[in-house]
Amino acid sequence: MSSFSFDFAPDFRPLAARMRPEELSQYIGQSHLLGEGKPLRKALEAGRAHSMMFWGPPGTGKTTLAELVANYANAHVERISAVTSGVKEIRTAIEHAKNVAESRGQRTLLFVDEVHRFNKSQQDAFLPFIEDGTVIFIGATTENPSFEINNALLSRARVYLIKKLTNDEIVLIVNQALLDVERGLGKRKLTIPDAVANKLANVCDGDARKALNLIELMSDMVADGESFTEEMIVEVAGQQLAGFDKNGDQYYDLISAVHKSIRGSAPDAALYWFCRMLEGGCDPLYIARRLLAIASEDIGNADPVAMTVAINAWECFHRVGPSEGERAIAQAIIYLASAPKSNAVYTAFKAARQLARETGQDAVPEHLRNAPTQLMKDIGFGEGYRYAHDEPNSYASGECYFPERLAGSRFYYPTEHGFEKRIKSKLEQLTQLDNDSEIKRYE
Repeated sequence: MSSFSFDFAPDFRPLAARMRPEELSQYIGQSHLLGEGKPLRKALEAGRAHSMMFWGPPGTGKTTLAELVANYANAHVERISAVTSGVKEIRTAIEHAKNVAESRGQRTLLFVDEVHRFNKSQQDAFLPFIEDGTVIFIGATTENPSFEINNALLSRARVYLIKKLTNDEIVLIVNQALLDVERGLGKRKLTIPDAVANKLANVCDGDARKALNLIELMSDMVADGESFTEEMIVEVAGQQLAGFDKNGDQYYDLISAVHKSIRGSAPDAALYWFCRMLEGGCDPLYIARRLLAIASEDIGNADPVAMTVAINAWECFHRVGPSEGERAIAQAIIYLASAPKSNAVYTAFKAARQLARETGQDAVPEHLRNAPTQLMKDIGFGEGYRYAHDEPNSYASGECYFPERLAGSRFYYPTEHGFEKRIKSKLEQLTQLDNDSEIKRYE
């Protein structure tokens, strides 16, 4: 009976798993954290590790970075995912960590993927073991830790922002996989033209895992020594939807980009971000509602028509449906972005609201009070009130409409922009009438 022996065991792992960097020299991206002389890189090279949280989009190297931390710290690694784990798995991982410490004298790095999916009590379960040094905690999250992670856990772990990879970095990662003989596809001598690599990077939108998965699929379509084409990308990737997550940071980032582009009087950019949200599946009426807020907050009385335009766009969508309605919203976006800007109303309202909170017990002056009954009139309510329409210029100059101690308070400072310039001129005329009235009073 013959026997067979193998000199090596084939590696059936996906390309993305095989290409996971094992040392800093192989890691591409996050230069703001791992560049020469950066604190995190220096800590890793010195073998020091601390509890930390990696926050960033999918496929940007959060798990890989956690593995590198463990390698450089010579630590045992326990891995759990909040998607499939609960308190039972957390306790099991902690017990393993204690056993490793006792039997090997080695620290344990506890890596928790998708940590934001754990509820408050599950997150709290880590605290005592981080506190007593049983584990070095590393969490990975695609969601904003400020909203999704308990403050107690955040206070014990330093948060590092993991940025979306640039197109150039995606291209470097792809070429690294095509050239690496041991871990990648180097033995097959495959090539990728620059134009194809750039298109692939655009499709992957900063996700290295997606790029490597697509390259692996494309490699099955070519013979050794051949080159990839753009048609192959379309075949394996299909139509790529714009990045959009209705419950995630991208949603708020995109609407923030719409708002800030309108505020910055950049109609083309505002229109682009609006279309990005539409392509991602956003409800257009959400944007229409935001336009009403923008009309008040960023345009105000510089162009009072802006509010009407925003309302009409909303109403138009309801009357004619999405196709023409989306165009009406686009029209409103362009109008608002092109309109003169003023946040004077927004600023005045905030200031008045704050003063109202601080002086809420001050009585309404008697001359401003309503007097619907004879008794109220007899005790002085409404006495001395001057009816503005009976006054010269329909203005009761010198009259005070504040509580006495707040006389002269001012919140609204109109700008020189658009219609607000006319409002400013009118208020200045009224102020002059007040000043003239004050002078006459003392003559």
